[in-house]
Amino acid sequence: MTIEFQDTERRSSDALAEVIAAIKGERVTLRDILAQMGESGLLLLCGLLSLPFLVPVSIPGVSTVFGVGIVLIGIAITFNRLPWLPSRLADKPLDAEKLVPVLEKGLRILRRFDRFFRVRLHALTDGRLVNRVNGLALTGAGVLLMMPLSIIPFSNTLPGVAILLLSAGISQRDGLVVAGGYLMIVLTLVYFAVLAWLAFAAGQSVLGG
Repeated sequence: MTIEFQDTERRSSDALAEVIAAIKGERVTLRDILAQMGESGLLLLCGLLSLPFLVPVSIPGVSTVFGVGIVLIGIAITFNRLPWLPSRLADKPLDAEKLVPVLEKGLRILRRFDRFFRVRLHALTDGRLVNRVNGLALTGAGVLLMMPLSIIPFSNTLPGVAILLLSAGISQRDGLVVAGGYLMIVLTLVYFAVLAWLAFAAGQSVLGG
């Protein structure tokens, strides 16, 4: 299913509030919710997927699974469409009476976080082209997260922080936070380059010895 996201000016909390207000029947599907929240819903999910990696050393294997999810979300934002989901998951009817209280609790939490962000540096958050570029950055950060280096300290933390900052900054229209996400991607690339050079130097030393 392809949709044109129209929420470039909405914060995630505003998008979620609109979703709650739009639930009228007894049943709703995940596809309906994602279509209503659009980009904001994907970014919120992306941020949640990055949380397990905000520690120096992550559990091996987890970064690959979560990284795939983040990459799919990044691609979806880049191409301005809902990510692919199995029909049995996307179209499974959910009980609105049970779901709405959960969403309302999530909304209250998001409202508390709103005070930590403000709309600034519009050049990094506004416009379709910028959203596509930001989507590519998220995709790239997800790929970096998937690198099989989880036993090395900070190898998952740096891209994880980048993903969290990009997701939060884009969804809250805070360009300064988005800039922080790009900076973390650069730091990740530098860190990985240093690790590669050290591994190469160690290999040369062994061969030379």
